[in-house]
Amino acid sequence: MTASTRPLFAWAVAAELSLLALASLLNWLWPWNPLGVLRWNTKDALLGLAAVGPLLAGFGWTLRSAWKPLVQMRTFLDTTGRQLLGRWSLGQLTAIACLAGVCEEALFRGAIQGGLSGTTGSAAALLLASALFGLCHAVNPAYALAATLLGIWLGGLFVLTGNLLAPMVTHAVYDFAALLWLVRWHWPLAPTQSG
Repeated sequence: MTASTRPLFAWAVAAELSLLALASLLNWLWPWNPLGVLRWNTKDALLGLAAVGPLLAGFGWTLRSAWKPLVQMRTFLDTTGRQLLGRWSLGQLTAIACLAGVCEEALFRGAIQGGLSGTTGSAAALLLASALFGLCHAVNPAYALAATLLGIWLGGLFVLTGNLLAPMVTHAVYDFAALLWLVRWHWPLAPTQSG
């Protein structure tokens, strides 16, 4: 870790850990135990890993699309994202992807979706948690929509397995692959003409 990357990385780690603290607070307020639905299960871990495939296919499509909202999202990632994270080491990228998978899933799928499901029902809880996930990632409208759809996918995995492990694995591996593309394997943007 270089001195120039330390402050931003420390801030990113603190931000992710604050989400885990918020999940714990919500768990205390609601009669729900998100960590009680996190258990090691090889089948769920492998399902979480397999669920990354369609996300990466969608990510690849967004990288090539000439649809204006996606071009704007890529431009943001190309400029701001690369500028902020471009000097991060492989270890830093791995750590932040793993923390995002664990902390964000504990909050959005565990505490919020799980906590609301007893009151609103599973479908409404999934949609509400996914919309909040999208809003928290709203750097622009296209990114917010993409994050909402990702939240629905991750929330569906949680409903399917009843285990936070599957969406945590999916989220962490997807984020790691997207971060690697952003700072290491980047190619030029798709044309900006719509079509």
